[in-house]
Amino acid sequence: MEKRQETTFAGNPVTLLGTKVKAGDKAYDFTALNGDLTPFKLSETTGKVRIISVVPSLDTGVCELQTIRFNEEAQKLKDVQIITISMDLPFAQGRFCDSHKIGDSIVVSDHKDADFATHYGFLMEEFRLLNRGILVLDKDDTIKYVEYVEENTNHPDYDKALEVAKSLI
Repeated sequence: MEKRQETTFAGNPVTLLGTKVKAGDKAYDFTALNGDLTPFKLSETTGKVRIISVVPSLDTGVCELQTIRFNEEAQKLKDVQIITISMDLPFAQGRFCDSHKIGDSIVVSDHKDADFATHYGFLMEEFRLLNRGILVLDKDDTIKYVEYVEENTNHPDYDKALEVAKSLI
């Protein structure tokens, strides 16, 4: 499995595992878990522009704000599907979504198989958490934008991801 060190967590270097993707690559049809433990496949959303918001854990401040921000954007962008993915257990994600009224985004867990993490190169080896980032996919499953944040305690570039997504509508 590919390993690279190009990001930090609280200033400390971390190793990312998996295949690093770039704009122009075809999106891998990963499987994650919905809140009811049923499988979620990326292919269920083919035909829509998608923003995949990648967070280490919904129980942290920046992840919470990132998820809330994209859920708010989902209310405005009816032709864009927001998918938030983390390694949190589906039950914890459900509690988070209920308490923060997250209902316009799909929130899925990669904790079981790390299928998304390894096929998109977002798995932090030291913590078995996802590196913070964003992907924008077009309706035909081509990656149009990808960001792996350089420091996990920082916010991603929301404006750039939203600009790319809007250009695809």
